[in-house]
Amino acid sequence: MREKTRCIWAGDIPIYIDYHDNEWGRPVHDDIKLFEMLILEGMQAGLSWITVLNKREAFREAFDGFDPKKVSQYDDAKIQELLANEKIIRNRLKINAAVNNAKLYLKLIEEYGSFDKFIWGYVDNAPIINRWVKHDDVPASTLLSDKISKDLKKMGFKFVGTTIIYSFMQAVGMVNDHTTECFVYKECQSRG
Repeated sequence: MREKTRCIWAGDIPIYIDYHDNEWGRPVHDDIKLFEMLILEGMQAGLSWITVLNKREAFREAFDGFDPKKVSQYDDAKIQELLANEKIIRNRLKINAAVNNAKLYLKLIEEYGSFDKFIWGYVDNAPIINRWVKHDDVPASTLLSDKISKDLKKMGFKFVGTTIIYSFMQAVGMVNDHTTECFVYKECQSRG
């Protein structure tokens, strides 16, 4: 049997391969899942994605399944509990940002009916289909991620720089940045 051709970044680490094959680039419209990815992408700032993936289940447990209603209510005692949790990334700024962002996330849901409607509105509710031949062709940010980042920052969101936002867009399938030879490319192309 022939080995599947994947994006080169998936490498040979099982957790990376699973993430690549089953999540990355596949359109996500569930508000809880979108919140999870927004928080995890912010947590990744300055670190490798594998670090976040390895701690993901601990994050889910520590952050109440990434329920923005619950996260928005975190008080100082809960933040201290998170800072003491060795199973997650214990960065005070990132944890405080998650709480702050949860509050703002809920405001967007109130205004737009869902975060999904808000965020996917930037791409007219359909993934941007890129045609990258090599991984080196894939940008770290775009004019659109610049705009989304600026808009979110203006609203008060933290840890939403343009590179973080572009990574978020890739992760939740707002853009299909699988290279064209990757077996997932066509699957994502047809899932908009």
